Amino acid sequence: MENAVIENRVPDAKRLATICYALYALSCVIGITAIAAIIINYLKREEVAGTWVASHFEWQIKTFWYGLAGAVVSWLLMFVLVGFPLMLAVGIWVIYRIVKGWLALADDKAVDATKLV
Repeated sequence: MENAVIENRVPDAKRLATICYALYALSCVIGITAIAAIIINYLKREEVAGTWVASHFEWQIKTFWYGLAGAVVSWLLMFVLVGFPLMLAVGIWVIYRIVKGWLALADDKAVDATKLV
């Protein structure tokens, strides 16, 4: 019976994860949308727990925080010019994570949220 309850939550969880991926992708142009996505991730985290979609929420949360940390470090290093290529690398990494996660979600697959790549 418990598996049936979990499976009933998957379509809604998948829709929320899709919305979050879209908000994260949009944040590459309009940065503020990532804030909305991370809020959704934290508010709905318990609701998706136990489903394979929960791995996507963890993936998105880690992408946000590591991406933000990388951006802050890059920004701090801009005065020695190392920050510019580092910021580009962080941006590419974030885009990679969004694409990889979104493709896995579209294929109804979990992601290994413990990995950074």
